[in-house]
Amino acid sequence: MPCTTKIADINFKPKGIILSGSPYSVYDSVSPHADPAIYELGVPILGICYGLQEIAWTHKGTVAKCDHREYGFAQVKINKGSNDSTNALFEGLGDEMQVWMSHGDQLSSLPPSFHIVAHTSTAPFAAIAHDTKPIYGIQFHPEVTHSPRGREVIARFVLAICGCRADWTMEGFIGKEIKRIREICGPRGRVIGAVSGGVDSTVAAKLMHEAIGDRFHAIMVDNGVLRLNEAAQVKTMLTKDLGVNLTVVDASDLFLGRLAGVEDPEQKRKIIGNTFIHVFEAEAAKIEAIAEEEEKTGTEKKGKIEWLLQGTLYPDVIESISFKGPSATIKTHHNVGGLLKDMKLKLIEPLRELFKDEVRALGRLLTIPAPLVQRHPFPGPGLAIRILGVVTREQVAILQHADSIYIEEIRNAGLYDQISQAFAVLLPVRAVGVMGDCRTYEQVIALRAVQSEDFMTADWYVFPAEVLRRISSRITNEVAGINRVTYDISSKPPATVEWL
Repeated sequence: MPCTTKIADINFKPKGIILSGSPYSVYDSVSPHADPAIYELGVPILGICYGLQEIAWTHKGTVAKCDHREYGFAQVKINKGSNDSTNALFEGLGDEMQVWMSHGDQLSSLPPSFHIVAHTSTAPFAAIAHDTKPIYGIQFHPEVTHSPRGREVIARFVLAICGCRADWTMEGFIGKEIKRIREICGPRGRVIGAVSGGVDSTVAAKLMHEAIGDRFHAIMVDNGVLRLNEAAQVKTMLTKDLGVNLTVVDASDLFLGRLAGVEDPEQKRKIIGNTFIHVFEAEAAKIEAIAEEEEKTGTEKKGKIEWLLQGTLYPDVIESISFKGPSATIKTHHNVGGLLKDMKLKLIEPLRELFKDEVRALGRLLTIPAPLVQRHPFPGPGLAIRILGVVTREQVAILQHADSIYIEEIRNAGLYDQISQAFAVLLPVRAVGVMGDCRTYEQVIALRAVQSEDFMTADWYVFPAEVLRRISSRITNEVAGINRVTYDISSKPPATVEWL
């Protein structure tokens, strides 16, 4: 729920409350603040990053800008002599732990009735607790992959302190979601599916097929900015391995025509999202017309196509939708922020509350083959957001070739499954080079490879030098128009995984 939710407006008493991070500063006039009534409920409260600062600010502590921003790994040390209420949060977790920091503000003085629980070399108030009430604050982010024991901290709060039960299972999710889909679609409603061949859309399609059978129609749109031979490969994988009834629509001319001359990444996303829906609605109309013809000679009355399936995940939602500060709109994802307001089809998104690692676990339970489940993510806007600058067929061809070499060499080295996502980016700059004793002035490819579970944070992958050397040599020798290759060693945050 948004932090601005009024306690009086909810019809249940929560077991506990977690106040999450935010890009705002608590002392700014436009910053979001939690309903003060949460502190009168008598339930445990945990503040994370901005949430800690919100707790301190509300209880008359001081929050100020750091001397320097803190993004990345830190070593948190638990203070000795902490009282029992403090130990409840970190009990059994040792004297120190590695965590992930991401903040520009921090506490400069404690609020009354609070004490320090933990510190780092640069954050003296890395964790605080109320002297008598179950109110806790931590400056680090336990919810991200790069806080290795962060889940244990959350588990201590949720299970030991709040007294919740850990009875949610992925097996239970499958049954409940299939039931929910059937209730939404009814006995006759039909769905068309946005299938790309990536793990998200593949798992969503399989789940939909399990729920409503042949009333689900899978459609893949070739938007002209797919990877090399992508459409043909996906069609083979989905039809052969999963038995999905798949239609491939070649709309590359339409997409590339609308992208002509466009450089702004947000505009690219919206153009692709809007065109995507237009193509889908047109394809739905064709399927509807075929169904009507079949009804004239058959006895079964088929339902209308009312729904569009999408593989939206929770990180997509978090990064695309902002409500006065709980999260910043980092970028508009085509499947949550780039759709038409007057879209005729209604969205159905069965994976909307799952993270990437959970989707892979769901795929394994649905018996989807490992190569499909482990496939690296590929964004809906495709190579359009990996071409920094104007998108043309020539630029697409260059990037397709370079990206294909990159992935091939990663697989050849046996590293593909160690990497969460790898891809090439075509930069809008030219560099001087020398080939065959001649001066060249050609384009630059940037390589990106990260490790992550949830994609809310990510760290760059450390390649063996010989692998990078081989990749660079092949790209500069085999891809016409490229004379320089660079490797991106930025983590998320402060960078995002994709460049645009």
